[in-house]
Amino acid sequence: MSFKLQTSDDISFEDFRAQILKDYEIAVTSRECSILGRREVLTGKAKFGIFGDGKELPQLAMARSFRNGDFRSGYYRDQTFMMALGQLSPKDFFHGLYATTDIAKEPMSAGRQMGGHFGSYSLNPDGSWKDLTAQKNSSPDISPTAGQMPRLLGLAEASKIYRNVKGIDTTKFSNNGNEVAWGTIGNASTSEGLFFETFNAAGVLQVPMIISVWDDQYGISVPAKFQTTKEDISEVLKGFQRDEDNKGYEILKVKGYDYTALIHAYENASELAREEHIPVLIHVTELTQPQGHSTSGSQERYKSEDRLLWEKENDCNKRFREWILENKITDNESLSAIELAIKKEVRTAKKEAWIEFLSPHKEAKKTLIELLDNLAINSPNRAFITKIKNDLIAIEEPLKKDLASKSRKALRHVLGENSKEKDALLLWVENFLKDSQIKFSSHLNSELPNKAINIEEIRPIYDDKPEKVDGRIILRDNFDSLFGKYPHALIFGEDSGTIGDVNQGLEGLQKKYGELRIADTGIREATIIGQGIGLALRGLRPIAEIQYLDYLLYGLQTLSDDLATLLYRTVGKQKAPLIIRTRGHRLEGIWHSGSQMGGIIHFLRGIYVLVPRNMTKAAGFYNTLMKSDEPALIIESLNGYRLKEDKPINLGEICTPIGVVEIVKEGSDITLLSYGSTLRMVQHTAQELKEVGINAEVIDAQSLLPFDQKNTVLSSIKKTSRLLVIDEDVPGGCAAYLMQDIIERQGAYKYLDSAPQTLTAKAHRPAYATDGDYFSKPNAEDIFEKVYDIMHEVNPTEYPKLR
Repeated sequence: MSFKLQTSDDISFEDFRAQILKDYEIAVTSRECSILGRREVLTGKAKFGIFGDGKELPQLAMARSFRNGDFRSGYYRDQTFMMALGQLSPKDFFHGLYATTDIAKEPMSAGRQMGGHFGSYSLNPDGSWKDLTAQKNSSPDISPTAGQMPRLLGLAEASKIYRNVKGIDTTKFSNNGNEVAWGTIGNASTSEGLFFETFNAAGVLQVPMIISVWDDQYGISVPAKFQTTKEDISEVLKGFQRDEDNKGYEILKVKGYDYTALIHAYENASELAREEHIPVLIHVTELTQPQGHSTSGSQERYKSEDRLLWEKENDCNKRFREWILENKITDNESLSAIELAIKKEVRTAKKEAWIEFLSPHKEAKKTLIELLDNLAINSPNRAFITKIKNDLIAIEEPLKKDLASKSRKALRHVLGENSKEKDALLLWVENFLKDSQIKFSSHLNSELPNKAINIEEIRPIYDDKPEKVDGRIILRDNFDSLFGKYPHALIFGEDSGTIGDVNQGLEGLQKKYGELRIADTGIREATIIGQGIGLALRGLRPIAEIQYLDYLLYGLQTLSDDLATLLYRTVGKQKAPLIIRTRGHRLEGIWHSGSQMGGIIHFLRGIYVLVPRNMTKAAGFYNTLMKSDEPALIIESLNGYRLKEDKPINLGEICTPIGVVEIVKEGSDITLLSYGSTLRMVQHTAQELKEVGINAEVIDAQSLLPFDQKNTVLSSIKKTSRLLVIDEDVPGGCAAYLMQDIIERQGAYKYLDSAPQTLTAKAHRPAYATDGDYFSKPNAEDIFEKVYDIMHEVNPTEYPKLR
């Protein structure tokens, strides 16, 4: 089903009348999908349902004003809007509900997300950008409440960048910054901090952003009186209203069942945001939720009879129907005919989607039954195999899980047997698992040839007598080269602009490249991250600076739930190559101290996590990432900005490889693995160990996600037969992750003569001052004694007990 929309100011009354009836068709179609969708969940065909019923009319009005090039950042109630754009058919809707893993049938996420999560395609199959100005765009939804807000800020700011920064090739991305970013959110979710942070930041930045609040007075079972001061979000936000002397928001309020008022409100908002580049809030009130929050519960448990009656009488579809009849747009008989036809169409779509969902499963079931039949004929365990086969036959609507489980259990009953029938089943199982698994596990990271781990290393080149400079100078000059080479690159964060960041790694660059490319932000880490995601979704190359590593926790939800999953949940149809820059490791005190690494590497699967030991390595990582198009977190060593480094003559060209460790000192007795600032301590201690006859091999991890793709640590262990991982993180944190990779994935256990060990920080955060660091994190003496003790166990005579 595809609907072409027109605005009310460029068509005749007859055309407007036709548009009204088309809107009614979409509203009824969406509602019927919601009704039947709920039934499918309750009958067990779908796992969970959360629908857009009660929000149809304002979404139709929003779709009227949504233009090519615009972006939506919404939430899981926006199905009517997507249908109005022609991007969601009833059959698509049901395939989403059933979690069909064929992206041609379930185009939003190939079953990776529950229904109600929408997105458009920004990329061609080869990973190149589509022409975003020639289509209506939707950034991919996430479920966490208000989680869609931070990225909305960046989507809107991109229009400001494209309009005001010269030298960027805007082809495919912008028409002079005329695009609007549209956000949608439920009224209860405006209680979240992410909403307020985004709202404030957009007011400061003055970007073309329109936020629609769908207000039905409830957040699941909790009414507005427990959610919002004065029970009215637009009343609360009145202080943001712009006036003659102050910039701010335009705030509009409109009832969700008033068709003409909704159309005018959205047309006005679109014009204001597009022409004046300002943010607008549209508070859509008196909406309803006819089926309650979701299929997880009944609204009758928490809504009064009076409220339920009010919702029934003021349902937006009902009021729309009454308005059509009152204004003699058409008659009751015609509307009834439309409704009847739509009910039939949606029922047919539901039935066809279910048949299409089951079809490949049934074909696979048929083949598997035949294989099991053949297997049972000559097997001593025929009875057991036949029972599995019969149990499978009894499953009329099989899932992939059923097929995988039954086939794998059957193999247990032919252990030790050799037959062509067993070989045939084995081959089927292997192929089925391989083909099925990729449908659920692909696209955690890029799968294209230009992915970051494929970028070749370019080593630093030095003069015969290289200049010794502070590490910050290397970063500064490398950033200068990057911003000159890539006009669409920009960086922003707290203190990044005027003073050139707190450690002067961007010194003087704002003056050279302007306040929009080298920008200061407020203290608002979550929306600094969101700003970067939105900008990257629109073709820019942002670097979002988080001042210190522990401040990353403020933006962790956005990083983990949005950026880290974006490529995966769109099955490679959208990308956001955001680089997050921060600094940490070994600072003396509880904060900024690097002790969150274990959490970070687990929360951020889908984002590269890079830990350069010095600023030359860090500069190389920035250059590598700019040649690719994937998100990454770079953690610079906080105590390294004033340390002297040789200055390369090829800054801007050097590339540090991702997923590759580096042997910084060769040795034969034990392999020592570390990263960041602690690596320098390990290097120093390795020299002291030589004094007692221990020749340690020292390896810099460099890249935690991914780690050691070439298995260099394994090769080292084959030589040394011993391993110690030294980490400033807490016990069981990052060191445990590295150890598992080395022992399990690389298989190093086969070559170890001593138990592999870790040396980590204490379980608490590091205490303040030099003594606090010494007694909280691994120190040089800890490293020396740990290595010595390992060697003492190997040869007590040569290495007598130290203490």
